[in-house]
Amino acid sequence: MNEISCPSCGEDENLSGDSKESGNKEKVTVTCETCGVEWERDLKPQCSKCGAEDMRAAVRSIVDKSRGTQLSIQSLSVVYLCSECDRDELVAWNQSNTPLPPVELPYDID
Repeated sequence: MNEISCPSCGEDENLSGDSKESGNKEKVTVTCETCGVEWERDLKPQCSKCGAEDMRAAVRSIVDKSRGTQLSIQSLSVVYLCSECDRDELVAWNQSNTPLPPVELPYDID
């Protein structure tokens, strides 16, 4: 997913958004609660690597340990794949139509 931060102060957590304020379903008005700057953000997915807008929706599994070391799918997340940068994952998704594997697996903290 695309990270978002304030263009003025760089804040990336203390932000709020309102799509009703913008009056446009494809944009949201974002307010930085740290410095008060407001801007409109386009909601169309865009590749964070190359900037392309040719993105395809896919589903990625989120796993956790359910018993001992047994991994189980806990939920699913919609991800957007770039037809150029994420070509291998996109091919796997189109061929199988099953959730993509997680990016990282859970681990034990000792």
